[in-house]
Amino acid sequence: MAKVIIVGCGIAGPVLALLLKQKGFDPVVYERGPRAPDAGLSLMLQSNGLKVLDLIPGLVDRLPGRAIEQTRLFSILPSDLRLLAQSESVTEKGKVSKMGVNRPKLLALLSDVLEEHGIPVHFDTAVIDVELSLADDVVVHLSNGTIDSAPLVIGCDGLHSAVRKSLFGEQKPVFTGLTQTGGVTTNAFPGIPPTMHNFYGDNLHVIAYPISDSGDYSWAITERGPEAKETWRAMDQEAQNAFKTGPFSSLPLGVGQLLEKAQKITKYGLYDRPALSSWHQGRVLLIGDAAHPTSPHLGQGANQAFEDVSLLSNLLDASDLSLATLSSAFSSFEAERMTRTAELVNAAREAGELRVVAGEEAARQRNEKISASRREWGGIPAA
Repeated sequence: MAKVIIVGCGIAGPVLALLLKQKGFDPVVYERGPRAPDAGLSLMLQSNGLKVLDLIPGLVDRLPGRAIEQTRLFSILPSDLRLLAQSESVTEKGKVSKMGVNRPKLLALLSDVLEEHGIPVHFDTAVIDVELSLADDVVVHLSNGTIDSAPLVIGCDGLHSAVRKSLFGEQKPVFTGLTQTGGVTTNAFPGIPPTMHNFYGDNLHVIAYPISDSGDYSWAITERGPEAKETWRAMDQEAQNAFKTGPFSSLPLGVGQLLEKAQKITKYGLYDRPALSSWHQGRVLLIGDAAHPTSPHLGQGANQAFEDVSLLSNLLDASDLSLATLSSAFSSFEAERMTRTAELVNAAREAGELRVVAGEEAARQRNEKISASRREWGGIPAA
């Protein structure tokens, strides 16, 4: 079979490996972290991403999450407490259109499924450099001092991609001026259907959505403030206690109580990366956040990575990994995906700016626009 090295066992890498295995490839995955990392909180799977996951038999039924039945948007301005808009989740032929998922549990599940399909994954083994070859196999240098090689290498290694750095050099991320603080709260919003909540305040936006059948809700506060590190590690206990008793504890409509009862609170800055004019060199291609990282305000990061995976798996042919054929496939991939992802990156950035406005009057004007439109801002452009 045709060997392919996949760098990264996060969200995109395992799904790509599974789809390529179905097409006759021999995938090998390298992951710099452990098998079951606990970093991160959750992600929102939407219809475009779920459609791709459904290509792997039985996977959607095993997802560690909760289907979302409705979306509700509220103003939490003290002078303007009200429901701004509400919508029902649309299903297509009875299938879920939105699902909140526990991110660490999803990563563990994907690792299990890779093992079930006999796909080798080398955890705690980082790719530290990629040695390009125009004609022969690409050589990857590993953190344990060894090397591996294959005629095709796909970088799925996320925001801090070592493959991207190896291909295009160091590119400093730019702080957007926004930070997020997030956590998980058990038994949140009892007595109502599984709902994605958006709360709009003065200089802040809060999103909360279910990630389990037992009532666990993941939430995140976006606000403007000083630069914070780009990490998804939990705060220490002292910092978590200070947050729970801080100013946010008095937020209305149940938001304060949601935050006070939270577990595993983390804070991180939101950063932009420079756009690339190409995502490939020779036999190496970047996909997902390694190619087109996005801010989280549309919940499309993982879903766009899955769109990448689906298209790429259709373009690649295990019987022909010549440089000419790969170059053609990569060019077709970029031609279809660059415009689409650029639209979403820009739309996500704009959504963050629109949601987090400072000052009572500006916030009230934002609320009026939301109420008048009767839908959440930042709609996802059609594929």
